[in-house]
Amino acid sequence: MNLFAINKKIDISTIKSLLADKARIALSEEAEKRIDKARKYLDKKLATSSTPVYGINTGFGALRNVKIDVKDYSQLQTNLLRSHACGSGNEVPAEIVKIMLLLKIQSLSYGHSGVDVSTVERLIDFYNNNILPVVYEQGSLGASGDLAPLAHLSLPLIGEGEVYHKGKKKSAAQLHKELKWKPLELKPKEGLALLNGTQFMSAYGVWLILQAEHLSLMAESIAALSLDAFDCRTEPFNKLVQDVRPHKGQADCAANILYLLKGSKIEARKKSDVQDPYSFRCIPQVHGAIRDVVEHVQSVFLTEINSVTDNPLIFPDEDEIISGGNFHGHPLAMALDYLGIAMADLGNISERRTYKLISGERGLPAFLAKDAGLNSGLMIVQYNAASIVSQNKQYATPASVDSIVSSNGQEDYVSMGANAATKCYKIIQNIKTVLGIELIAAAQAITFRRPDKTSPVLEKMLTGFQKHVPFIDKDRFMHEAIIKSVEFIESQA
Repeated sequence: MNLFAINKKIDISTIKSLLADKARIALSEEAEKRIDKARKYLDKKLATSSTPVYGINTGFGALRNVKIDVKDYSQLQTNLLRSHACGSGNEVPAEIVKIMLLLKIQSLSYGHSGVDVSTVERLIDFYNNNILPVVYEQGSLGASGDLAPLAHLSLPLIGEGEVYHKGKKKSAAQLHKELKWKPLELKPKEGLALLNGTQFMSAYGVWLILQAEHLSLMAESIAALSLDAFDCRTEPFNKLVQDVRPHKGQADCAANILYLLKGSKIEARKKSDVQDPYSFRCIPQVHGAIRDVVEHVQSVFLTEINSVTDNPLIFPDEDEIISGGNFHGHPLAMALDYLGIAMADLGNISERRTYKLISGERGLPAFLAKDAGLNSGLMIVQYNAASIVSQNKQYATPASVDSIVSSNGQEDYVSMGANAATKCYKIIQNIKTVLGIELIAAAQAITFRRPDKTSPVLEKMLTGFQKHVPFIDKDRFMHEAIIKSVEFIESQA
């Protein structure tokens, strides 16, 4: 099995590979030295100085000025994990919890957090053995880090909370007993280092970016199939059009559509319409803008997942312990809102193409039904897509423009990045259904164009798809067809 050494940099494609390959991870020698150096520096500082250091020998948040006795330093960190593990709502999906573990390990590996090497090693044990703490999606304001979600992620380290292990949900105490592990006794600063940070928002962001990249490309393939199905023109995709408005995403999208349609017999036919509706003609401008958003959001998260976001930060070489605000999630909140808006738009334009395909225009039967009247065809399937895109418009309302005062006024401006993340997750899941519905409609319409064929690339996709969702010759249980269409889209990653 592959072994990946945690060191200075990680990128989103590497995370994708690590998850797909189920690779194990380990600290590099350099990372281990950095972590150990900061821990030893902190221990020495605490032994030789009585200067108040936030969250180490003081209380937290609004209790920042309460001095803590040296004998209670460890208990302070344990209490922090317990009191902050107050999340609620749905459980965070397992794949996102796995990314949370990885990103927390990565952040701690830089040696600015003051944790012990053994604490990071235990997190690595969780990751490598696929022991996934039960984390809840509600509870973070995305400002003093993702406190509640990260408390649930970290609580099992001290033998409390719950985990999933070998497919079963169990108490962390039971897990430790089964594995003959001793729960960690947290040292000064360790609880705070585990809880402060943006790994909840960041993990969602990584997962969402990977999904958005895949769905954006799938949406272009489905859109190309719809273009041919609606007997559209390809002049709007000409390179000359893109060259005089050279947005990268627009140019790349237009080139991809032309590639996907190359060799289509339907595309080569004489067209009766001089222009096509915007949802077809402006695919490069809309889908291309979405490509650009995904690329921008990825750049934000690439910086974030290679950053240290807890507090206070320890700089052994400079002899500094500094309380700052790197845990504040505003860069992520705004990026996640932007991604949510973009992906909602991807669904909006997809639904419009579905609407046109079932409209009974350009030689296609109304609702793409054989024996329309006796059969309703895709009439109500389009209702489904319409309801979903309307819901997505509500989810796409930015979370980052909101704030609420917490911690008795000490944490008076928050990012709401966690809400931006969980809203964007819902949008992404909804988009799969909307694209799945368009794919059903496009495949149905292309079949009505026979014997003419679309391009070899799209015919191959169509053949694979219709093994799962055959031509609809009479009304059938459409919920099942939609589920299978979504599964097909997911399987093309």
